[in-house]
Amino acid sequence: MNAPDRYERFVVPEGTKKVSYERDTKIVNAASFTVEREDHTIGNILRMQLHRDPNVLFAGYKLPHPLQYKIIVRIQTTSQSSPTQAFNQAIDDLDKELDYLKKGFEDEKNRYEEKLRQGY
Repeated sequence: MNAPDRYERFVVPEGTKKVSYERDTKIVNAASFTVEREDHTIGNILRMQLHRDPNVLFAGYKLPHPLQYKIIVRIQTTSQSSPTQAFNQAIDDLDKELDYLKKGFEDEKNRYEEKLRQGY
């Protein structure tokens, strides 16, 4: 079989950066971020978070090839922000949202387990 080993989908090779940045030379305030070992799951949620930022004019991503485990995120911003700032803010906001979701889930789970112990 010609398919790569499964671990290659997740493990970043030694000496490879998880995220690399390339400024767009043709469009003002635009850049591409290559995120290694990620797929549509992260690409779509990151794109949606970037669209919430009023300083982001364009945000999109693509998977270059199904057997290449990386996404390329393109961002264009207004002059009040930079693509790097928008990318970092989107990551921070997603981190906060996921922490909030995790806390809410754990609170409900604990409430459910408490009801079970009380015999409801």
